[in-house]
Amino acid sequence: MKKGILLCGHGSRTKSGTDAFKELVAALQVRYTEYEVDYGFLEFNHPVYEASVERMYQKGIREIYALPIILFAGSHAKNDIPYEMNTIQSYYSDLTIKMGKHIGVNSFVLELAQKRILETESKYPSVDRKQTCLMVVGRGTTDTDANSDVHKLACMLGEGMGFGFTTVSYSGTAYPSVTKSLELTSKMQFKRTIAIPFFFFTGILLERIYNEIRVFDETSPLEYIYTEAFGIDELILKAFDERLGEVINGTANMNCQMCKYRKQIVGVESELGKEQIGHHLGVKGLLFEEDEKVGQKNSVFTKIKKSLGI
Repeated sequence: MKKGILLCGHGSRTKSGTDAFKELVAALQVRYTEYEVDYGFLEFNHPVYEASVERMYQKGIREIYALPIILFAGSHAKNDIPYEMNTIQSYYSDLTIKMGKHIGVNSFVLELAQKRILETESKYPSVDRKQTCLMVVGRGTTDTDANSDVHKLACMLGEGMGFGFTTVSYSGTAYPSVTKSLELTSKMQFKRTIAIPFFFFTGILLERIYNEIRVFDETSPLEYIYTEAFGIDELILKAFDERLGEVINGTANMNCQMCKYRKQIVGVESELGKEQIGHHLGVKGLLFEEDEKVGQKNSVFTKIKKSLGI
């Protein structure tokens, strides 16, 4: 019996972000032809996970591998998506959902980050790496375990490529912000600072990051540049291959040793033993209706449904 892969996206408030996610879906559908590959969103967009599972179930799928399209294991990967999968699983007596691990610290991500930096450096006059500051920009979360993964990758990337200094900033929630990090590192007077956002796709947060860097560059005698997001690259696809292999073989384990919900972690002691429940229930599918399913053109029937608002 054919098995399914559910690509678990977060959802975006911009159409460009949603379109970029769907491009990844299309690439993985081509890559995993032996599976029924579908997708869903945690918030803002359609379809929600429940609808995606239902349409796979209607096609006869009885075993689904859920792959989070998530870079680092904050509350989305540890709490929200597992809550959704457990809830959906309870609706079916003859369906098995096995959840994979987020991408996290991964050799393919490290190699892709190097690739994006080299691409950006090639567009500008050469500057000695020892005179260059590398700034890795993460999404930022209240989960210090997830933030530590950003720091680990930043350390490996900065030391491996020989930058004069490496720092980390965040687009939100965690400290320091992009602007604050730029202010701090500017005091070291590096000729160039190159920022690499650890993001899959474009979207509101990424545009905000780029704007902050452009503004800082315009008012400084020093140079501040940035790379593109990771996007759809063979290296990212290989990272998903690795995560899929883990969930199939039953070796997809989260980092529970440092999980604030399961161990007492400095600074977040109140989170220990917290009930697993999603906090995106109020914004499920809030913004964009699924006007066109990946790999399937609109039919006359779907256009009529859309015009009627159903």
